[in-house]
Amino acid sequence: MSEQPWETHAGWWQDRFTGGVDPEYEEQILPLVDEQLAGATRVLDVGCGEGQVARRVAALGAQVVGVDPTAGQLVTAVARGGGVRYVRGAAEHLPLPDGAVDAVVICLTLEHLEPFEPAVHEIARVLAAGGVFCCFLNHPLLQTPGSGWIDDHILEEQYWRVGPYLPDDVAMEEVAPGIRLPFMHRPLSRYINVMADLGLLVERMVEPPPPPGFVAQAPEYAEAATMPRLLVLRARKHG
Repeated sequence: MSEQPWETHAGWWQDRFTGGVDPEYEEQILPLVDEQLAGATRVLDVGCGEGQVARRVAALGAQVVGVDPTAGQLVTAVARGGGVRYVRGAAEHLPLPDGAVDAVVICLTLEHLEPFEPAVHEIARVLAAGGVFCCFLNHPLLQTPGSGWIDDHILEEQYWRVGPYLPDDVAMEEVAPGIRLPFMHRPLSRYINVMADLGLLVERMVEPPPPPGFVAQAPEYAEAATMPRLLVLRARKHG
């Protein structure tokens, strides 16, 4: 998967989703990073972008390496500091030796990779036995393409429509005017089974509701606040 769209839109991402301006990161994702990676000492952030997750983990006291293929993100990451070492590289070819870290985090990145399996293989390779893999995904079921809140005025019902879940879907989505980014939908079993084959066994699953600050900025989600946008899987490497 080419990183060109991410290079082109690096500034847009930094302005809209980092530096404390995005309530979903501030109220939900970053606190979950604290919770799921507490106690880790050597951490790899795959697809680190401009480094907000990596900086958060470093603030917990860990030694952190951030890897991203996008130069425009890494320039900003280095400028923002935070005690993280950044390396330009791809998730499919991580520039670390076997068993180099005791935790890996990948935040809202796997769903942009096609194929995603090589990245999970690399994560398992660099993770020491007993180490933790923490994966943040757009919820593969409830955020399936075509999903959304339905007001049925004929039946006088409200319900959450789930789009076609089992088929893989590859799309360039317009997430803002003039901003098109690649998204890949896969059923959750695809992720879980690849992880299991590599000894990455899920020990914790979190499905948080949309945080209040996000709902306040996106009123269309107010009635769908019982539907999680996010899925967090924490796995441990066995064997």
